[in-house]
Amino acid sequence: MRAVLSLFSLRRRSIAVRLAVSALLASSAILLLAAWILTTLYRETTERAFDSRLLVFANNLATDLVTPSDTESRAFTLGDPRFDLPLSGWYWQVGKPDARPRDLRTSRSLVGVPLKPATDPDGKAGVGQIRQGYGRAQDDRLLRIIERDVDLGEDGRYTVRVAGPADEIVNDVERFRNSLFMTFGLLGLSLALTTLLQIRFGLAPLKKMRAALGAIRRGEADRITGTYPRDIAPLTGEVNLLIETNREILERARTQVGNLAHALKTPLSIIVNEVGASDAPADLAEKIREQAAVMRDQVNYHLDRARAAALAGTLGT
Repeated sequence: MRAVLSLFSLRRRSIAVRLAVSALLASSAILLLAAWILTTLYRETTERAFDSRLLVFANNLATDLVTPSDTESRAFTLGDPRFDLPLSGWYWQVGKPDARPRDLRTSRSLVGVPLKPATDPDGKAGVGQIRQGYGRAQDDRLLRIIERDVDLGEDGRYTVRVAGPADEIVNDVERFRNSLFMTFGLLGLSLALTTLLQIRFGLAPLKKMRAALGAIRRGEADRITGTYPRDIAPLTGEVNLLIETNREILERARTQVGNLAHALKTPLSIIVNEVGASDAPADLAEKIREQAAVMRDQVNYHLDRARAAALAGTLGT
């Protein structure tokens, strides 16, 4: 919590940190959003490619199904040995929607267990319509399932269902995601370094102005000089105008203080001389001389300060 508060406190004090943090947050959000969009699009593309492979098998089964012959004696062959390996993840099933398990024609890989339909499949129900989605095998393996209905007229409607292991899709998308995050990570690092260089380059004129103001404060210069970007050039002009105005005010003040001091010195001298020459009581004369001396000391003190200020200089003087 203290680190977070320290960060926000630093952000309030530093333009560079504010720019760096805002650029970092914006870049991170954009890169994460882009990674999510690209991963989603790639997953959809991979699913469509996998569905196209399954659809070839489903169409072959549908072709065998509509071939004129006895349904029980039809030979459903796909020519792919994976459909013959038990629990291989590659399955097919042909049967009526309300058929009992023993009336279904299935691949050997199913080992007699019916293939369940996909959960929340995409696509519309109906003859000739393609539906696809994900489901689970009997060993709880994730499957990509595609199915279609075929109308055989008097023989009724049959559902052709083909499934393949979704591991291929998941692994392919995972590899793409890892490569994408690695690429975007390098891109984000490059953007961060570029942003830091841009901030350093962009704030260089302000650093130069700060050095110029320090020179003025130390009495090494009397105004801001040099060429500045168009964005902050008016600021340098205003600062120089402020310095010039300050110089004029100080000069007038010094002149007025000097005039006042000189105007007081002469009357004080006259008062002291008159008191010495008059018949005033001794104690009163001494008191007047004492106070006149105090006034003379104060006048000399402020005259000395005015001279010292003129020699040492203040802001821009």
